[in-house]
Amino acid sequence: MQPDDFRAWNNIVRRKRREQRPLSRERHRKSMSHRTTLGIVAIAALGCAAGAFYWLHARGSHPTPEVVSAEPPGFHEAPPTPAPVEERVNAAVTKMPTASDPKKTAPPVDSVLPLRTGEVLEYTANISKVSNMANLKLQIAGRGSFLGKTVWHLQAVVHTENPLRMVFELDDQFDSYSDAGTLASMQYEMRLSERGQKVASVQRMTTSANEPAPADATAARVLPGTRDPLGMMQYLRNVDWAKTPEVRSPVYDGHKLYDAHAKLTGTSTGVTVPAGSYTASKINIRVFDNGVEMKDASFTLYLANNEARTPVLLEAILPFAAARVELVKIK
Repeated sequence: MQPDDFRAWNNIVRRKRREQRPLSRERHRKSMSHRTTLGIVAIAALGCAAGAFYWLHARGSHPTPEVVSAEPPGFHEAPPTPAPVEERVNAAVTKMPTASDPKKTAPPVDSVLPLRTGEVLEYTANISKVSNMANLKLQIAGRGSFLGKTVWHLQAVVHTENPLRMVFELDDQFDSYSDAGTLASMQYEMRLSERGQKVASVQRMTTSANEPAPADATAARVLPGTRDPLGMMQYLRNVDWAKTPEVRSPVYDGHKLYDAHAKLTGTSTGVTVPAGSYTASKINIRVFDNGVEMKDASFTLYLANNEARTPVLLEAILPFAAARVELVKIK
């Protein structure tokens, strides 16, 4: 570890130790949710959440086992469909609905999405000047029917790596069931394991106060067209940025509703990550909380100019550090 790396790491260790004090169950849940929001938002392009993924180096260490979660009741896997051909129908994107305009719903994204069941994207996260602080995996787990609609099952898993893992052990998994046409969230699940504390949350999205909460989940009231962080990441892949240089969407991170504004700011050549070098569209993402922009956090997402519009790099400026999430492998 270089001197600059050591100083950066020492600062992180001291900060984490200050945070390691007893918390009530509710305070702990909110604290975990806050940290998860920063990560998911960073990786899922909301400050993703977002982030949320998994990749392990073969260094003789024992990989952390992943949680195999059952599909929710009522989910039926769809039979495989042939890969779509050539034509894409561009999304007509309008301003997100507001509380004063609750009937205005978000329009669909491309009718032919560049999503493929079984796609796995593996990333490494570098924080400040310290490399490989976390390993991440984002995958398209399946496509099927849920609550009478065709949905994508999106999944993200994140694990911290040493030396950060020595003071902040984190093994989180996120599952999203998002509408196949709009990527609006229908159900969002979080299984958090941080410093040995485990919290599980299953939230069913509803746009009406009249819908009762299901027995196996908590009802989360959101605006029409709201996406969760995983659905938001996939949504950004499906925007035709040449025709629609800016989009807005409400995003619910499992704890709070935000407004995300994403804008094309140019094309970058030679975006180099462990997976290779890419020409990519540069997307700036701003996050608003109750109409007020979060000034202490900013995000830049790079989408490869290929057919799949692969997310190859996310740069995040967060209140506690600068993060760089780089694509390592595509499966």
